[in-house]
Amino acid sequence: MSHNALSQDSTESRLITETGLDARIAAIIEPILDSMDFRLVRVRLSGQNGMTLQVMAERNDGTMTVEDCESLSRALSPVLDVEDPIDRAYHLEISSPGIDRPMVRRSDFGRWSGHLLKCETSVPVAGRKRFRGTIGNVDDDGFVLNRDQASYGDDPTVHIPFEALSEAKLILTDELIRDALEADKAAKAARERQVKAANGNQK
Repeated sequence: MSHNALSQDSTESRLITETGLDARIAAIIEPILDSMDFRLVRVRLSGQNGMTLQVMAERNDGTMTVEDCESLSRALSPVLDVEDPIDRAYHLEISSPGIDRPMVRRSDFGRWSGHLLKCETSVPVAGRKRFRGTIGNVDDDGFVLNRDQASYGDDPTVHIPFEALSEAKLILTDELIRDALEADKAAKAARERQVKAANGNQK
């Protein structure tokens, strides 16, 4: 399968994963998402509207349409009914990660390098657990964060190891909106070209 420049590897595992019941649900649905060329971003069961199971996902090229959400809902609902991991009535909600997305894979950091991020670590890094700044260099072990709110005497840059991350999320800025819309447009155009090529081959 050929990937465009924006495509991500669906087999790339997530750095930030669920615990407890959320993890059990993720284990049930992730193989289905993979088989349909989607990647799981996050599973979250909350007390919203009685009980809501939010499944955040995206295509391997980073896009997600309303139709994609509907097809995933149709695919996941019967499997969740059979496996029955949740012992009460709940509402299934499929959503895209959005522009101010959670960052859960190494490739997310490379893809959105230069953009503003807030993150938390499970252990102190450079004496603290909460950070905010722009994503700098990304390597196999972690990423450099250029801090935008460093206190006097603090190092303005910090290397955050991926294994220390407990949460990371992009912060909405005009630059991020512009880049996300451009990436979405490029991915959709590439997908249309692939569909046309596939249809042409079938003739």
